[in-house]
Amino acid sequence: MKKKISILWLLFGLLFLSCATYKLEKALDPESKDFLSKVRYIISKQERGNFLNIPPGERKAFIEEFWKERDPDPDTEANEFKNEYFKRIDAANNLFREGGTPGWLQARGRVYITLGPPDNRERYPRGIDFYGKPTEIWYYGFFPIVFVDNNWSDRYELDPISAQQVTMLHSAQMDFKPNIPRGRQEKIDLDFSLQVEKVKENDVLIRIEIPYRNIWFGLKDETFQTTLEVTLEIFDPAENKIADYKRSHYISLAKKDFIEFLGKNYAIETQQRLDQGNYTLSAEIKNETDGTLTTKKTKFIV
Repeated sequence: MKKKISILWLLFGLLFLSCATYKLEKALDPESKDFLSKVRYIISKQERGNFLNIPPGERKAFIEEFWKERDPDPDTEANEFKNEYFKRIDAANNLFREGGTPGWLQARGRVYITLGPPDNRERYPRGIDFYGKPTEIWYYGFFPIVFVDNNWSDRYELDPISAQQVTMLHSAQMDFKPNIPRGRQEKIDLDFSLQVEKVKENDVLIRIEIPYRNIWFGLKDETFQTTLEVTLEIFDPAENKIADYKRSHYISLAKKDFIEFLGKNYAIETQQRLDQGNYTLSAEIKNETDGTLTTKKTKFIV
């Protein structure tokens, strides 16, 4: 009962804070509302809270200080960062006119503003395949970002290829805030499934499946490629290592086939002969492209 009451109070507190924030934003003067709206991609949560709670007479000074902190070269008359930011907003509005929403507020606009123009922009207005939906693929170096118009309404939404990509986008958004302290960006591990199946009396099949979405690739000569270093070790109850497997798995995908593989898994299989008993399997996978390293363990019986 106490737990339910605590949860109710927590929900009430969150609702109260949300309403309070809404009231503060609604009470802003037009100039302050415009500022808060335009800097939505680069203002920190703490800065936003401070701006909403300072007296109206101090907001002008806050805005001046906000841009001053982001000026990469204070010795020059121009604020290069501010100029570039608004230049990207204007460009996004011109590039993404369709969809019924100003370009800078669309998903493509947000990415354009925080990452800048892509090195290459591929457009598929009729979809990538016969049953596909309008799609755009932007490349920043080897890194692809996919947008899909799911409703054929000219409203393209971000279709994250992987957890790493989401982290990269958030990190890029934070990087577009010079001189502002920020916490360390957590690195997303390369996730995979690990299964052990008995196929004969003393034989087991070890199978690893890695979603292609979770693999970070490099792009070279129109081909996405990487190498996975896979290490498997089997231990008995006394923690003695009785078997191991170490292999380098090179993966190569043609650029034109890359999107097709995003919904599939990369599989690794190996068979081991063991005496009857209880065992622990340790699996470690390292992606040479970005250095991510993940280890998993599972117990099994033969």
